[in-house]
Amino acid sequence: MEKFKKSWSFFGKTITVENGEIAKQAGGSVVVRYNDTTILSTATASSQAKDTDFFPLTVLYQEKMYAAGKIPGGFLRREGRPSEHATLTARLIDRPIRPLFAEGFRNEVQVVNTVLSNDPDASSEMASLFGSSLALCISDIPFNGPVAGVQVVRVNGEFLINPSVEENAKGDLHLTVAGTKQAINMVEAGAKEVSEETMLAALQFGHEAIQKLCEIQEEVIASCAKEKMEVTLYEIDSKIKAYIDEKGAKRIREAVSIKAKLERYATIDALIEEMVQGVSEWAYESEADQNKAMKQAREYGVEIEANEVRRLISQDKIRPDGRALDELRSLDSQVDLLPRVHGSALFTRGETQVLSVTTLGPLSDAQMMDDLGMEEEKRFMHQYNFPPFSVGEVGRMGSPGRREIGHGALGERALAQVLPSEEEFPYAIRTSAEVLESNGSSSQASICAGTMSLMAAGVPIKAMVAGVAMGLITVGDTYSVLTDIQGMEDHYGDMDFKVAGTREGITALQMDIKVTGISQDILREALAQAHKGRMQILDNMEACIAEPRPDVSKWAPKMDRLIIPVDKIRIVIGKGGEMIDKIIESCQDVKIDIEDDGSCVIYHMDREMIDKAKEMIENLIKEAKVGEIYEACVTDVRESFAFVNLFGSVDALLHVSQLSWERVENIKDKVRVGDHIRVKVIQVDETGKVKVSAKELLEKPEGYVETPRKSFKPQKIEGETRVFRKKKEEKA
Repeated sequence: MEKFKKSWSFFGKTITVENGEIAKQAGGSVVVRYNDTTILSTATASSQAKDTDFFPLTVLYQEKMYAAGKIPGGFLRREGRPSEHATLTARLIDRPIRPLFAEGFRNEVQVVNTVLSNDPDASSEMASLFGSSLALCISDIPFNGPVAGVQVVRVNGEFLINPSVEENAKGDLHLTVAGTKQAINMVEAGAKEVSEETMLAALQFGHEAIQKLCEIQEEVIASCAKEKMEVTLYEIDSKIKAYIDEKGAKRIREAVSIKAKLERYATIDALIEEMVQGVSEWAYESEADQNKAMKQAREYGVEIEANEVRRLISQDKIRPDGRALDELRSLDSQVDLLPRVHGSALFTRGETQVLSVTTLGPLSDAQMMDDLGMEEEKRFMHQYNFPPFSVGEVGRMGSPGRREIGHGALGERALAQVLPSEEEFPYAIRTSAEVLESNGSSSQASICAGTMSLMAAGVPIKAMVAGVAMGLITVGDTYSVLTDIQGMEDHYGDMDFKVAGTREGITALQMDIKVTGISQDILREALAQAHKGRMQILDNMEACIAEPRPDVSKWAPKMDRLIIPVDKIRIVIGKGGEMIDKIIESCQDVKIDIEDDGSCVIYHMDREMIDKAKEMIENLIKEAKVGEIYEACVTDVRESFAFVNLFGSVDALLHVSQLSWERVENIKDKVRVGDHIRVKVIQVDETGKVKVSAKELLEKPEGYVETPRKSFKPQKIEGETRVFRKKKEEKA
């Protein structure tokens, strides 16, 4: 195989594609270099179709830590379970390429992207999507690509493609969009309350860049593509179709209009099983043939159900539960269901119900990140849990799957836009969304419930966020946009378009489609319809809780903060942590977070302990200022001076001449160790030594004339305490 290598300029960066040298035994492979980011993308398919009722596609995104010059964390010090970011990126690649395989294609396909070198300013995610499409296009696998994706960020009103880390940090809109040359087929976005028109403009800008990437791929395909393999697409036996059309199709179609989800599903399942039983009684040459026929009968029953759902919506404009196309299901919002948690809320929309619980912790509870990104920790975590009982089933219970991670990330993106900054609210925040019932749009219900639980917990969010899922049914040139889709409409529809936002604008988007792409007109209509639905949901939520609680729950840790001068941090911590440990122990295990810049946050359930710890720290870092007055305690007395403690570890020198306006020969005649005396700071030298005066606070006698005293030079004696003595004159 002859090696291919060529480079192109793309929005200020260089894309280089190599083929024919690395991973040659894969069905298709390319090395994509995007500036210093290097991705190996491979695509391989099985030679025989699998006996499944779905397309067995697996997309992987492997983060090799050496790509960023890191050694993996953990005991084994090697890559193991994919990070959350890797899982989300794999989903991001899967979603736009999956619709581009032919209906009935059942050969197993595995697409693997390996990050070999990572340049933070050149997106490895978008390079991997580009490489995945290209590997499929030049392979022997039938694929209706190319497809590509870009990241769009808006900085100071200007749209940028695949921004740098610095540009990304400045943006108020972050969009990932994918599609073919003809249309968009995947959207993922987070934004700080932007308008629908701004989002549409960003989508259009991104699609124009995608078209350029598709043209680059077409050039590579023309030079490197293999001949496509011959495949047999899966089809249901025509005899089985005819039998079910005659015996049960009408009854299945009628059952689709049953409003209650579980009753509808149970009725349809029973009718389909009746058809399956009828087919099973035919004569077969083998048990395998009988099982295959029964399986196809079941599939065709589901197909009739799907077609009836689509027909009702597209032609009769009637949804399975009787709603209008833009009508929401019934809504219910509640807060404070759980007495001991920091914040809780229950949001119900039709037969979808989510309980959200907010937990607050010190900043040290932030999630540590171990991936190729620049972010080392994450302060806000929104986690989504979907147990099988929520849909009336039994199933696996354990660690979250790709779907749960993806839905959690979407909710996190929507809510993060309205959270207070770390400076405003120095807590780690976790919202846990427990799906209790599900009939579609549970991810958006988790956003609604999460908003209310944050407010109930006293988190001062900037605005309420609500989410709604939009659907699409296309038949020929006609289409119908649906508001608040339920499970059946999601499963059998052509689009799942989730829109979350406040009254002011959009905070998150996610779109997946099963057709090859959708137009700008459909996107515009869906966004407008979603806006109307979002306002209605916000009305219901605001009737339950209108604004965040003024303070955190009594069960949540309280906090206070102060700034420690950087050069004083070591004093607060003490040798080997001795001082900070003493403060923690004295204040009933108070939690203290000190950053390198000196910002210090103190947490405890009891406000008194916080105040005590704060006072102890302030005493350690406090500096005496000229003119300040203290009630000082005498700690040491010499012939002509005494040491007094002002506060904490700060002592000051009180000379006998500063004790009184009257002449005092020996200070020991006037003060003793343990006495308290009111003094005023009169000098702080460059080394921090402090001198005080008691007589400055006394009324000066009328006609007072100061008596000169013999001068002396103070000397420091070894030891922690500052001690001064007169220097004896040397005898001649």
